[in-house]
Amino acid sequence: MDDQDGLAERFEAQRGQLRALAHRMLGSPGEAEDAVQEAWFRLRRTDAGQVDNLAGWLRTVVSRICLDLLRARGSRPEDPTEQQVLDEISAPGRGTRPEDAAVLADSVGNALLVVLDRLAPAERVAFVLHDMFAVPFDQIAPIVARTPVTTKKLASRARRKVQGTPRVPAAELARHRRVVSAFLAAARAGDLAGVLAVLAPDVVRRVDPAALPAGAAAELRGARAVAEGALAMVARARVTDLVLVNGAVGVVVAPRGRLFLAVTFVIEDDRIAGYEVVADPARLRGLDLAVL
Repeated sequence: MDDQDGLAERFEAQRGQLRALAHRMLGSPGEAEDAVQEAWFRLRRTDAGQVDNLAGWLRTVVSRICLDLLRARGSRPEDPTEQQVLDEISAPGRGTRPEDAAVLADSVGNALLVVLDRLAPAERVAFVLHDMFAVPFDQIAPIVARTPVTTKKLASRARRKVQGTPRVPAAELARHRRVVSAFLAAARAGDLAGVLAVLAPDVVRRVDPAALPAGAAAELRGARAVAEGALAMVARARVTDLVLVNGAVGVVVAPRGRLFLAVTFVIEDDRIAGYEVVADPARLRGLDLAVL
């Protein structure tokens, strides 16, 4: 085995970890794979004999590549269309390279990717490296061009944003979560009786016009009408994730971590008294989202 073969073998041993790191930093499996490939190209141009800790060297290179990409794009380059969302639901593996599918299959959730997208680039890199991959701050600091103390503050600020601040006590939040989870489970199963069981009799559902098919009512009133409306949107219910929305239990529809819709709920006496589907991009940007 020559030196290049040995180097490729050592790199491949790190590829899965590097993909997972880049996926959390970038939120896109395709971009994550590109970042890892760029790290390989840079490694091939480097005197590997001068690299004492290959895993640490590669992690640093991938992190810097991701930081540059995050700064360059500023925000997601595109918003998913209705058809893209339906394609994700009906054929989640279609058109996905095998290596991308491996990234999608890891443990990171779409809700977390949506929340991470709200962080500044340096915050996101510091948080992912420290809180998710246990990298010490003195090793992160050169990547984000900060001192270790400032880097620790970056990660702490990011952590507060990711965790959010609930508006209600923990016990009440847990009850609300059970109600919303039961609603989603029933909607996904097409269970009309199950949906009705968690709706207040005079429940009101409002939807941004952008999320409705032509001619559909933006507002529905009464448990029966709202329940039937929920079942009519069962495809979207399959790709929902629970989050904190403005400090309360809510839902996002975020295929591959790209925010498409958010749902806010009003819960009274352990039943849903109302909910609103937010689809307008400006309103979505104004929501405070955190991991539940």
